[in-house]
Amino acid sequence: MRNAVKFDYPVVEAITSILPLCDEFIVCVGKSDDDTLALVESIVSDKIKIIHSVWDDSLREGGKVLAVETDKAFDAVASTSDWAFYIQADEVVHEKYLPVIKQAMEKYKDDKRVEGLLFNYQHFFGSYDYVGTSRLWYRHEIRVIRNDKNIRSYRDAQGFRKNNKKLNVKPIDAYIYHYGWVRPPKFMQDKLKNFHTLYHSEEWPDKCAVSEFDYSTIDILERFTGTHPAAVRERIERKNWIFEHDLSKDNRKLKEKFLHIFEKLIGKRLFEYKNYKII
Repeated sequence: MRNAVKFDYPVVEAITSILPLCDEFIVCVGKSDDDTLALVESIVSDKIKIIHSVWDDSLREGGKVLAVETDKAFDAVASTSDWAFYIQADEVVHEKYLPVIKQAMEKYKDDKRVEGLLFNYQHFFGSYDYVGTSRLWYRHEIRVIRNDKNIRSYRDAQGFRKNNKKLNVKPIDAYIYHYGWVRPPKFMQDKLKNFHTLYHSEEWPDKCAVSEFDYSTIDILERFTGTHPAAVRERIERKNWIFEHDLSKDNRKLKEKFLHIFEKLIGKRLFEYKNYKII
């Protein structure tokens, strides 16, 4: 990560949510324009090992710099570790899933066919009360990988591959709570402007001209009825903006509505991109 404070990433929450599972935790901190380093150093744990980095901002094709930085952290994982739990700075794990994850790690530790564990996703949008449910949101991704340095971060750190081949994975009944689209509208707009620079050098006039992000343009949402991870509850209490959404509103195109109905009927998502092989 870098500039986690400036763009309001829940990085402390991300780290502390999975810290109980880890023997050590590698945090790759890029040179920042804010107090990101101090924020990470404020986490009280002797498990945390900080490595320092300077991002190569010329690696814009497909957001490659994100994969490069991910690999730096992975390469610092001790060779004695069996698994590596990769978590991004806007992802948090609910404590109720920690036993499930640990059990899967133990179950498949000696089964070398299994190169990773596949997680489900909840994508929060606008506020902590709504989740995205359209086909635009990815449903699964690899977040635990075997400690094999032939495995590399793929594209813009979306997932992983080994020798440029998809990893063989086992799905587990655990969720990643993705809060990348939950922050005050001003911070959200600033984050998107910055994120765009990781992919393109030219300006983004149609998206960057406004000062605050317009959450109302989302296609369809559902109300979240569960509980949030303990690690993020203090952040939720500090929330200082209002986002209300009319759940009857549906901005999806006709094709997307049809495919969504079909998915509900047969329980399968057509044309879904899968950066993994389930075994």
